Amino acid sequence: MEQALKLLADLRGVTVLCAGDIMLDRYIYGQATRISPEAPVPVVRVVKRQVMPGGVGNVVKNLGALACRPLTVSLTGRDRHAGTLVELFAEDGLPAPNLIPDPQRPTIVKTRILAGIQQVVRFDDEVERPVNGEVAGRFIEAVQAVLAECGAVALSDYGKGALSDQVLTATINAARRACKPVVVDPKGADYTRYRGATLVTPNRAELAEAAGRKLSTAEDLEKAGRELMARCGLENLLITRSEDGMMLLEGHEPDRPPVLLPSQAREVFDVSGAGDTVVAVMTAALALGAPLTVGARLANLAAGVVVGKVGTATASPEEIIHWAGGEER
Repeated sequence: MEQALKLLADLRGVTVLCAGDIMLDRYIYGQATRISPEAPVPVVRVVKRQVMPGGVGNVVKNLGALACRPLTVSLTGRDRHAGTLVELFAEDGLPAPNLIPDPQRPTIVKTRILAGIQQVVRFDDEVERPVNGEVAGRFIEAVQAVLAECGAVALSDYGKGALSDQVLTATINAARRACKPVVVDPKGADYTRYRGATLVTPNRAELAEAAGRKLSTAEDLEKAGRELMARCGLENLLITRSEDGMMLLEGHEPDRPPVLLPSQAREVFDVSGAGDTVVAVMTAALALGAPLTVGARLANLAAGVVVGKVGTATASPEEIIHWAGGEER
């Protein structure tokens, strides 16, 4: 614990490149006290609206909350929502994102309606199409232009098309040539797309999808994870297991037992965005050259803070320290 908290103090000013699918997350909060006479659905009386960057934008916000310096490359449409994202970055004091406009897609917008802390419905405005051609080339150029000033790279794949095979291969290869660690938040069943990544961070369900089978026990997770690492050329794997904590598999010591980290959550209100917190912390830790185990312990603490909040959220150093103090007591 002491090493993890010391690492937390060292993260200030660390520069991280964040690339992947960005979106605008809109939350409509209200109260539901009756059922609609028009259909068997609750009537939600709106009391608050909130808008924030989502997807890789939430990784960026988490890095900003840790006083890091995140540089963002992503895709948007040519619409007002792209401008809103730029404004939100400025409001949070984050470096302006490099948002590559793609005329063939809208800026992704996800709108959630909540009654109290219960999500009633979510609707998504998006086009899922892998980027290619000129737009992909501009994306890759934007990544390469800032790679030298970054300590590590976070790739946030939500399967919306920003991280096409072309973009992933070019980005990971460029990072490896520059000796920059790469952390991937994966999507889908084909992890060969992430070949060469330093660390991949699937949750339990995502690992099961990639393995093509049900994974019920810790032994199942370890076996599937090691198979995936060997088959797909992944150096390390950090499996997030919700209430069961995390499992770290280190490729340079294949015979070493997995590092098991118990969950630090005391009260779980919302797990959305916790994976982004883990990616942010792990990428910043690797940018400093910290051991994976130390980064994972800090990421586990930060995730414990985040799941105790409603909606996608971040964990500040002060919150993490307070959380760790409470755990020690």
